[in-house]
Amino acid sequence: MTDHPMLSLQNVDKRFGKKVVLDGFDLDVKKGESVVIIGGSGTGKSVSLKCVLGLLKPDAGTILVDGEDVTYAKGKQREKSLRKFGMLFQGAALFDSLTVWENVGFGLMQGFNMPKDQAREIAIEKLRRVGLGKDVADLNPSELSGGMQKRVGLARAIATEPDIIFFDEPTTGLDPIMADVINDLIRECVKELGATALSITHDMASVRKIADDVAMLYQGKIIWKGPVDTIDHCGNPFVEQFIHGKAEGPISVDVSV
Repeated sequence: MTDHPMLSLQNVDKRFGKKVVLDGFDLDVKKGESVVIIGGSGTGKSVSLKCVLGLLKPDAGTILVDGEDVTYAKGKQREKSLRKFGMLFQGAALFDSLTVWENVGFGLMQGFNMPKDQAREIAIEKLRRVGLGKDVADLNPSELSGGMQKRVGLARAIATEPDIIFFDEPTTGLDPIMADVINDLIRECVKELGATALSITHDMASVRKIADDVAMLYQGKIIWKGPVDTIDHCGNPFVEQFIHGKAEGPISVDVSV
């Protein structure tokens, strides 16, 4: 058992020009824990994920993955950290030019140089795990419904059996029933792998199903973090306004045209 967080963002700053997006962002995620970041649109949730993934470089602060500083990792160090990650993108983000199984096995073949026949076997097994049969393996993503595409995206996220999985708005665009199916699959797959999970979402039903802890991001900072079962009575007016979707409260919304 590690004596340090599996993922740690310490005093991270990120700005774009004069716009400050992250301003002293602090968050620790323990090994095997599922943390969900909530917050309004444009508050920096996706930016925080992109900083961890190395897609964006923070202006200040430190990012640790399993105790290793990866804030400005390059080359082999970055490749090593990326092998620890799985990702379910918003909208699934499947490659149109690849078949379903090739999408699922992409990381195995590209990141781990696995032979195609072995990658296909694993891909089909992961598809089975998310409730999709072998018959979809050779289809194109365009032949699948939105819910099926999201399942393929989840199968790809778990294909390499990563240590940390990121979920970016995992239920966006899905009807409530399919969203609940995806939430159940996420919870089950993360638990089976023993993986650490960091998610961002607006969907409070998803939060309540997949989170162990919830963190509220506001004006670039985490202003509250606690167990999901305490969120309704946490006493934080910003959190309570957000989770209950109230127009009135400390979070002001500019509705000018």
